[in-house]
Order: sequence, then structure tokens, then C-alpha cells
Amino acid sequence: MRVAEWLLDSPRLGENTNVKHIAGRLLKQPAREGVVAAQSRLGQLMCRECGNARDRRIGQDLLRQAARRGISARNRNWA
Repeated sequence: MRVAEWLLDSPRLGENTNVKHIAGRLLKQPAREGVVAAQSRLGQLMCRECGNARDRRIGQDLLRQAARRGISARNRNWA
């Protein structure tokens, strides 16, 4: 997860299509496990970079899941 974030946040590396592909693969498993930060980054990546509607739809679903989990975690902390 840290490596994927570093790759995407690096000014030169983050623009390379192959690097984005590697970062996406590194984010996939944590996103499946419910890590909100991974779901958010992978969702953004898929919405911005993928050319087909299926991948963009998956990206939107990941962003929705991340938003739901982020809100529910905040509500638990306030209780």
C-alpha cells in the first residue's frame, strides 16, 4: 500500500501508465480487504485512467464503499 501511494504521488513516476498499472495491482488486495485508503485511491485511479465504462463503474463503486466506511468509522469514533 505504501509503495503504491509513493508511486502515484511521485511527480515523474505517477504520470507513467505502467507505473499506474503496477500501483493499481498493489492496491487491489487491500481494497478488497476493506482498507478505506486503498479503496479510495484505486477508485480514483480507475475513474481517471480507465478507458472503458466497466472499469469506471468499478472505480465509482470503490469510491462509494470508501465513503460509506469512512463515514461509519467517524460515527463510531464520536459515539
